[in-house]
Amino acid sequence: MPATGVFAKDLPIFSRARRYRQKFRTTRLLKDLEHRIFSGGEPVAEAEACRLIRTDDTHLSPLLALADRVRDRYKGKEVRLCSVVNAKSGRCPENCGFCSQSAHFKNTDAPVYPLLPASQIAQAAREAAAMEAREFSIVASGTGPKSVKEIQNVVDALKLIREETKLKRCASLGITDETVLRELKAAGLQNYHHNLETARSFFPKICTTHTYEDDRRTVLAAKRLGFYTCCGGIFGMGETPEQRVELAMDLRELDVDSVPINFLNPRPGTPLEKAHFLTPGDCLRVVAVYRLVMPKKDIFVAGGREVNLKDEQSNIFRAGANGMMIGNYLTTKGRGAEADHQMIRDVGMTILH
Repeated sequence: MPATGVFAKDLPIFSRARRYRQKFRTTRLLKDLEHRIFSGGEPVAEAEACRLIRTDDTHLSPLLALADRVRDRYKGKEVRLCSVVNAKSGRCPENCGFCSQSAHFKNTDAPVYPLLPASQIAQAAREAAAMEAREFSIVASGTGPKSVKEIQNVVDALKLIREETKLKRCASLGITDETVLRELKAAGLQNYHHNLETARSFFPKICTTHTYEDDRRTVLAAKRLGFYTCCGGIFGMGETPEQRVELAMDLRELDVDSVPINFLNPRPGTPLEKAHFLTPGDCLRVVAVYRLVMPKKDIFVAGGREVNLKDEQSNIFRAGANGMMIGNYLTTKGRGAEADHQMIRDVGMTILH
């Protein structure tokens, strides 16, 4: 019994010792990674990334500091802004559990309308340019473009955007083959966006109407045609930290150009409407680890930023992001553009035009 009492009294000392050892190991790993990243050595290994993404909040600052230095080395202090238009909303035949536009979920708050006219899409692009966005994406619900009329409408919109703005032209039209992509490229499409959404091992819990490989094939088709490829995921859907790293490793293997990081904003009526799993620290760890895994890529923070990061939004750049979505999202409102512009100025960054 006395031994038990002594052990209980000394337990905080052992806890402090464990925390010190953890901090020492983390510091040593970060120094090693910095040397390797800046010298062009071995990339961050999956096991190393898994250790970092489980760093607790008391050790978060050194991780962010390294991610900040890596972002500064390869991307400087310029922030890329992108904006989207929800060009076609609702009635999607896919059953992605996070999406309020799915036809499988009946009581959501998502608007429902067919593809907007080309002139209306072009107007949204002009509004994006006024917010100092550099890239503008035409986003349409559904598995992919099916009709000749829809494809022609997007073609007409791309031509108007090219004539009326200096924006980089992007589209997110779902699972698309090379024939359609080639036609869109001829009309002036420069970037193609298609998320993998989550890790391969977690994907069947999120969507069963198409496969992870279907999404991956679309990204590969866009790469073969020379598009700047934008491909990332949504975090906070119930995946483990290790599965967040799993997705990062696949994106690195795919060699995509830009990685949009979305944080789940649970929508009413969807299977994930009560999924509130993320803390601001979780979000920043994702951004930082993705920067270290893909040091030379564009890392964008997109949907769910305001809801999940709250007062920590400006730390996305300290965590390694060099891009951000501005304006409204697909079915939810963003904050005003001036607030985002001010945030960028406040952290000593500038907007890339």
